[in-house]
Amino acid sequence: MLDLKRLLVAGVAAGVSLVVASTAFAQSTLETVKKRGHIICGVNVGLGGFSLPDSQGKWAGLDVDMCNAVAAAVLGDATKAKYVPLSAQQRFLALQSGEIDVLLRNSTITLQRDAGLGIQYSGVNFYDGQAFMVPKKLGVKGLAELAGATICVAQGTTHEFNMASWFRARNLQIKTVVFESQDVMYEAFFSGRCDAMTQDSSALASALATRGKQADYMTLPELISKEPLGPFVRRGDDVWNAVVRWSLFAMLEAEERGITKANVDEQLKSTDATVQRLLGVTPGNGKALQLEENWAYNIIKQIGNYGESFERNVGQGSPLKLDRGANALWTKGGLMYPLPLR
Repeated sequence: MLDLKRLLVAGVAAGVSLVVASTAFAQSTLETVKKRGHIICGVNVGLGGFSLPDSQGKWAGLDVDMCNAVAAAVLGDATKAKYVPLSAQQRFLALQSGEIDVLLRNSTITLQRDAGLGIQYSGVNFYDGQAFMVPKKLGVKGLAELAGATICVAQGTTHEFNMASWFRARNLQIKTVVFESQDVMYEAFFSGRCDAMTQDSSALASALATRGKQADYMTLPELISKEPLGPFVRRGDDVWNAVVRWSLFAMLEAEERGITKANVDEQLKSTDATVQRLLGVTPGNGKALQLEENWAYNIIKQIGNYGESFERNVGQGSPLKLDRGANALWTKGGLMYPLPLR
């Protein structure tokens, strides 16, 4: 019995040590990035508008801009970022294991992901919804007309469950073909393997734009889910989580205040107390985040505000030409609402 008690005590102590070690590891991410000299972001393997390398290997997109914004905030240089392309199945394990510092891979925020995987979300940088794409030649106008159809879906996404639930609730039968990667799914769909394909509406728009298929395919108007997309960090990494979250809010606040890449230097002279604090003229925010006081200035000067990032990557200045919709500022009918930077 005594030996058993000793084993139990030793086991508890070891467990506590592991928890402490894990927490210390998580809380050291900010210092790790500072010492390393660059940030490592997990991104999509290739999704136009969000994260996609060009022919020279230079990455661009809304999620890439978010990664670069954190690099600008922490290191003062938006170019000090590295990108690790990850599949849907790989992404959360890569974050949990410490392979990446932050996951920026158009990932839907859900309760079980936020509470059950040892990770947590840092904000929403794009509000999306699940949609369906069909060939125009089928003449399908609504989702219910897909009863009996074969539908392509990517494995390891929320789309499988959402789709099954939607059709089951309406007593409609479908045939699903599950693919390990979205790229394989896209190729299968465009080669005629399935009658329809489901993904986030933005991803479908990207697939059409990057492949030049707009003339032959269309996205049905219904959205069957809420898909808030945003960055994830490891749970318990509170200091790092704050840095990522407030980097996003700084970009939104800058748009709300009309501060852009072009005028941010002029805005340093502003007498507006909120602008002064945002840009670090009035100190305090940087110290609270364990960053330099000009952290938000660096983001805006090097990346721009959220609206600028949206427009060039997925908005009217991009091949996707998405409307702002829910991603407009709250003052313009959208859901984007920066918390007070004070």
